[in-house]
Amino acid sequence: MSVERRTVLTGGAAAAATAVVGGPFAGLVSAQAGTGRAPRRRDLVPIPDQRDGTVRLHLPAGFSYRSFHDTESPVTLDDGTVLPGRHDGMGAFRGRDGNVILVRNHEVTNAPNTPAFGPGTPYDAMAGAGCTTIEVTKFGEVTNAFTSLNGTMFNCSGGVMPWGSWITCEETINGPDVGPDFTGASNLGLTQRHGFVFEVPSDGQSDRQPITKAGRFAHEAVSFDPVDGILYLTEDNFEFPSGFFRYIPATNPMHTGRLDNDGRLQMLAIKGQPNAHLEAAQRRRATYQVEWVDIDDPDPSFPYTPGQVAPTTNDAALVYVGDQGRAQGAALFSRLEGQVYDDNVVYFTSTQGGGPAEDDSDDDNADGFGRGNGQVWAYHTRSQTLQILFEAPVDRDEANLRFDFPDNITTSARGTLVVCEDSLVDNYIRGLSRGGQLWDIALNRLVSSTGTPRFGDEFAGSTFSTDGHTLFVNIQASRGMTFAIWGPWHTIGV
Repeated sequence: MSVERRTVLTGGAAAAATAVVGGPFAGLVSAQAGTGRAPRRRDLVPIPDQRDGTVRLHLPAGFSYRSFHDTESPVTLDDGTVLPGRHDGMGAFRGRDGNVILVRNHEVTNAPNTPAFGPGTPYDAMAGAGCTTIEVTKFGEVTNAFTSLNGTMFNCSGGVMPWGSWITCEETINGPDVGPDFTGASNLGLTQRHGFVFEVPSDGQSDRQPITKAGRFAHEAVSFDPVDGILYLTEDNFEFPSGFFRYIPATNPMHTGRLDNDGRLQMLAIKGQPNAHLEAAQRRRATYQVEWVDIDDPDPSFPYTPGQVAPTTNDAALVYVGDQGRAQGAALFSRLEGQVYDDNVVYFTSTQGGGPAEDDSDDDNADGFGRGNGQVWAYHTRSQTLQILFEAPVDRDEANLRFDFPDNITTSARGTLVVCEDSLVDNYIRGLSRGGQLWDIALNRLVSSTGTPRFGDEFAGSTFSTDGHTLFVNIQASRGMTFAIWGPWHTIGV
């Protein structure tokens, strides 16, 4: 998340809608949020960090954790790099001797023209985000860490690929051909277009070449369907409608072991409902038949004169790709963020979905596009149907509100969804059960240097070790920190 969160939400309480879904959520039906029986809760207790005894998380009794790569103090990687902060999306891979390989994004959101970190030739020498790769034990003890991608911008989330790579996503469309971004900073110093996805092998270095045909837009996360060989992509546009995309490579990466740059980009639309307002509150068990529209110009370059401010505004560039789809009836979502593929279903979050539909005539987007507290969607790849899985009530004072601004998402070995929150208040990691109930897995209890609680530090990058033993997760904070969490997952339905 690279911009300030909405601080005022309007509208009354909305239903928590669920759907009968396939895969690990077969038969899922939940109660209406805010009515009837309250969602199941799990009590959390203060647990000391095994690194130094400081309480940073509240967890269920019987769980443990260790934090690492806390950039409150400088951390130097094995390649001599000072670790960048703002830890965000992350993927876990099988390492040597029972260890885990983590590829982690750094969503550096300071002004453009920040020099690239790390050794090697960066994609753009004046872009300060990228990825680091860490080898760690399942108990959070770091054995090796290095820069694996540099010279990118606003690396938010991404996705684990079954052939052993991490796809990282730039949540921006900055470049020398685009005017100043939301910070007001000039893009004149940049040498490359941004707004792409990059592949990072789990065992080494990215080639630092963007997959441009997968689109130039505010990318958030990806997931991959190994059956059809299709990459799914979410878009997070804060002030504008977002889209759900898919990229069909020319060659199946399951055969080649890499994502090619010769494919076709498409955008989701609802059959018979052009520009369906899916950012709005959904009826219980809402199910839609999906079709896909082609994006003819997925990776635009805009006219500019080197050394001069580009005439194309950042806002115009942000919606250029999505507007091609919406002109053909593509659906409107609010701030699509995390996603994960599991057993023929792609689950993805809409951070501010739910609540009243956006007014097409209202151009005041100061509070962002979307008036809700969040939705979880399920796209069924075999039947090409889209279903609402869960929707939070809009009323922030609702007594049963236990779900607020969902962001990164993953699944456990048992198929339970594990959802990170990115709210302005207390941030939790939530579990979403097969029965459609929510419960608490972890609570962020970081404190400031003065000893006061810190609010608004998001959880991000949730990912399980391949054996299911350890949940690795980041708190992005003002700098960054990663956690390894372990315990009797089966006792809490995870």
